[in-house]
Order: sequence, then C-alpha cells, then structure tokens
Amino acid sequence: MTQQPISIANASGVQALHRAALDQGRLLIQHCADCRKHVYFPRESCPHCGSAELGWVAPAGLGTVYAVTTTRRKADAGGDYNISLVDLDEGVRLMSRVESVKPLELKIGQRVQARVQVTDGRGIVLFDAVPLSAVSARVAR
Repeated sequence: MTQQPISIANASGVQALHRAALDQGRLLIQHCADCRKHVYFPRESCPHCGSAELGWVAPAGLGTVYAVTTTRRKADAGGDYNISLVDLDEGVRLMSRVESVKPLELKIGQRVQARVQVTDGRGIVLFDAVPLSAVSARVAR
C-alpha cells in the first residue's frame, strides 16, 4: 500500500477525486493519519476518529466475500449476476460484483481480488475470485 498523489484537473472534493481515479483505472481508498484506519467510501473526515487528516492509498485489493446474493435476469438481458459485499484486507467493505465465477458458485468466505474496469471512460470496481491454489500458496510462504 503506497500513498498515491492525485492531481486531476477540474476535480475538487473527495468524491470527484475518487471518481477521477476510478476513471483512470485506479482504486484508491483513504487512510487516516491520526487513528491509522482505512476509510471507504471517501469522506471529508474520518468516521472512526473525526480527523480531517485523510490521505489516499492504493489498497492491495485482496478481500473476502462477506455476503452475496444472485440477481436473476433473462439470458437475453445478460443472465444472472451476483451482488456481493467484499471486505478488503485493509478493513473496508465494498459492494460490487465478482465476475470470474458463476453467480450460484460464489461463496461467502471466498477470497477475491479487486480490479477497475473502465468502459466508455467510466471506471467501476469489480472482483475476480482468487483460485484456492493461489490462496494456499500465499499461506504456505
């Protein structure tokens, strides 16, 4: 996790900076210099301690599925998809989709990796399942 300076022309305020970073393909979360906790969704002050000393950091992007539900759609409308709550290892929770597995195969507790997908200039955070072999290899190190 490293500090990421953001210098986006015409972006002011935390929401605009966050959106500009996503549109550039970067996921950034905030980190409080006072209480040392991470914050997501971006805010002007830390929800943990009230400090305004929030900086931007790039998370590792690894997380665990906290909850998941399947939304049903007809095949011609794109088929079923999942809506998931993912807890990043940094301690923040995001709502998104896990795209690399079939909706009914996604399980609570499954490890996932974040990525930003930019389509038509707009970035969104999506997740891919981390293969069990990759999780086991990390634990063995």
